[in-house]
This record gives sequence, structure tokens and C-alpha cells, in this order.
Amino acid sequence: MAEAKVELKDLADAVEDAAPKREKKIDEYGRSYGTGRRKDAVARVWVKPGNGKVTVNGRDQTVYFARQTQQLILNQPFLIINQVGKFDVICTVKGGGLSGQAGAVRHGISRALEGFDPEFRPALKAAGMLTRDARIVERKKVGKHKARRTKQWAKR
Repeated sequence: MAEAKVELKDLADAVEDAAPKREKKIDEYGRSYGTGRRKDAVARVWVKPGNGKVTVNGRDQTVYFARQTQQLILNQPFLIINQVGKFDVICTVKGGGLSGQAGAVRHGISRALEGFDPEFRPALKAAGMLTRDARIVERKKVGKHKARRTKQWAKR
């Protein structure tokens, strides 16, 4: 019985050693980087300790994302890890519309926060912030008005 306990402990230690230790990824300026994607939008995001200022393409987040819902989407990662107003965010975003861009920035912020402190990962992962939303626009098919909309049928 004692041998079984020793083997279980050795097995647990082996599993713990096999799991990769996540390290902080911070550049010389104290920033962490993350790439976010949503629909056709791609965001490059840098996160650093600060007072909560978010800059998107050189403009403040309230100017760039005028809708309140888009601003809420942007701040979700900070709400999840209880760090609202403790990080400055600088990002550039291209492609897609404003909704897709807001989702891309959120994804990028989540990935950058994970790089800044790996202890944030479990909370962000459980909330689905680290998963790329794979839903994209379906392509238009030949002989159809849109992707699935068929041509209008007339009796005569």
C-alpha cells in the first residue's frame, strides 16, 4: 500500500513537470503583445501597467468606438480579472467593421494580458476570451442573390 502511494506521488510529480510552465512575455518597454482576430478584423494590441487609457488607431476608445456596447466588449477582459483601470492599452486594428474590430481588440487584450501575467489565463480561458470566434461571412454562391437567398420565383 505504501508503494502505491509513493508511485502516485511520483506520477503526480511527473505530470506536473510535463506541463509547460508559462512565462511572462514582456518587452523592454514593459509591454505585453497580443494579436486579436474577429471576422475580417485583425488587431495588434500592446498592454502595459497604467491608469486605464485605451488608444485605438491613435484615438481614444470613446471616439473610435462610439457605441456603448462596443466599449463594453473592449473592457470585458479587465472586468473578468478584476483589473479595471490598471492597464494602458495601445492598439492598431485593420479590416472588417466596427463590431468585428471591437471583438478583435478584445481578443488581443486577452492574449496580451495572458502574456503579461500567466495567472490571468484560467479566468480568461473559462470566460472564453482566449478563443478566436471562428464565425465569418459565408461566401456568395453562383445562381443565388446572396450566400443562400435563392432567386425570386414568378408563376408567370
